[in-house]
Amino acid sequence: MSSDANTPVLRNCIRLPLAEDELLEVTAKAKDYAIMHGAAMRSKTAFSPDSLNFAPFVLVPSSFPRKEFEKAVALQPIINRLMHNVAHDEEFITTTLAETIKVDEFTANLFNIYRKVLAHGFTQKTSLGMLRSDLMLESACPELSPRALRTAAGEDGGQDAGAAVGQIAGAVGAAGVGTAAGTGSKEKEEQKEHREVQLSRATKEPERRATGAQSAYCCWKQVEINTIASGFGHLGPASKTIQRFVLSELGHADKLHNMPDNNALAGLCNGMVKAWDIYAKPQAVILFIIEDVSYNICDQRFHEFYIRETYPHIKVLRRTLTEVHREGKLGQSKELLLGSQEVAVIYFRAGYEPGHYHSQAEWDARYLMETSLAIKCPSIHYHLAGTKKVQQALAQPAVLERFINDPEEIKAVGKIFTGLYSLDDNEAGNASYEMALRTPERFVLKPQREGGGNNVYGVDIPDALKRMSRVERSAWILMDLIHPPLTKGYMVRPGGDMPPQIVDMVSELGIFGVVIGDAEHIVHNYQAGHMLRTKLSTANEGGVAAGLGALDSPYLIDSDDEDEQK
Repeated sequence: MSSDANTPVLRNCIRLPLAEDELLEVTAKAKDYAIMHGAAMRSKTAFSPDSLNFAPFVLVPSSFPRKEFEKAVALQPIINRLMHNVAHDEEFITTTLAETIKVDEFTANLFNIYRKVLAHGFTQKTSLGMLRSDLMLESACPELSPRALRTAAGEDGGQDAGAAVGQIAGAVGAAGVGTAAGTGSKEKEEQKEHREVQLSRATKEPERRATGAQSAYCCWKQVEINTIASGFGHLGPASKTIQRFVLSELGHADKLHNMPDNNALAGLCNGMVKAWDIYAKPQAVILFIIEDVSYNICDQRFHEFYIRETYPHIKVLRRTLTEVHREGKLGQSKELLLGSQEVAVIYFRAGYEPGHYHSQAEWDARYLMETSLAIKCPSIHYHLAGTKKVQQALAQPAVLERFINDPEEIKAVGKIFTGLYSLDDNEAGNASYEMALRTPERFVLKPQREGGGNNVYGVDIPDALKRMSRVERSAWILMDLIHPPLTKGYMVRPGGDMPPQIVDMVSELGIFGVVIGDAEHIVHNYQAGHMLRTKLSTANEGGVAAGLGALDSPYLIDSDDEDEQK
């Protein structure tokens, strides 16, 4: 991500700034509203299991182009299927990670579990994928004027920033996607018609461009795909709840229809329940694997509580990897037992970074679970499919054709990749290395890690690369820096200024997806809601749980629809 004085600005959903007395009053209300609706976290600086702070949030929703949002929603089931196919391709995963596992101990440990499970055969062939595809709008496009929409924050009056949608219509039509398995035929038909309307609107963009209208972005690009611990299924919808309240308090209830429905919590939890149904043992439980200390407690607990309240016959347990090592064992049919309780589904909210594995005991616990009959989210092969190295390989020419058959789907998915480059010790990797040294400001350097705070940006890249050996570079990939448009707004943080100040911000949209199946068949595949994280434009990282971003939700804007210009 990068911005400068020429970075375009999306218009605001309401006119800013607010009068100071109005701002003070609504901010105070919003802080209490956030805590009372579960948009909260435990403090990392003054931790107590008995207290919560509200999670950082943006006071009013950030604008996002409707067509690009709908494109991302429509594309998610295709991405689900892509990642499912990648996870089940042993040759591709093995070849792609061959150099990385020589120098990255964490990825090597994961791969060793994968290799051992493969050697004995998967006890449980069904996997549950609960994915999140993260994306950002791109403004660094040749056809865009650098002065597009570089104006003061103004009120949403229907003058939209527009969007370039690409070639998604054929892809979505071919995929037949977007509905959860088991949906009735009438409902499927209605959803299909709705998507056709979305895509029809999307195809108007080239005509709009032909008239010379300017835009603050040209498309969106994928930042990454998360296959483990894809958080904010609760906090995503919760941020919308806060911002709906704020807009209503400010007298803008008429704008609420531009905030899209977000049923992420239900969509993700229902995925776990569908997997539980497939396991077909009424007394079996769902197991959450958690960190030793859970700061993002509300997001986790709301998943648990949703299941308990909606499906009271299903019990949910929470255990650390250390506790699983101490309590867990396999039964006669390789069922996972915690004491006397059989586990049907394992949902990993931990296990994605080295710090979660304190000793060999935690690695043994992970192996025990992978060899069990329980359905994993993610299974070890899904976890490896989410590594940065695999995602870099997917962006290479012709690789998508290995996993997707439909040419329109290949074209649609290919358009979302930004430049991703190998740093392996070969001709291509060495060329990427030299390119990064020449123009580091164009790139971000990424390791095989999740959780935020691990990337190296811009001018810091040369020193980081020069400290690595040729072999060590294989543990990293190079990615083009995305240049998103700015939004202006108030970011509200615990202990922050009162009243908050207007700041320049950039947003990252995450689209959730659920996919369940084995190597031969997918039985459920659907898009499952969204989340929006927003950070200061000067910040490189933007994780809310990591303390770097803020909760937000999209306010959808249009340019070419008459009903929006009122």
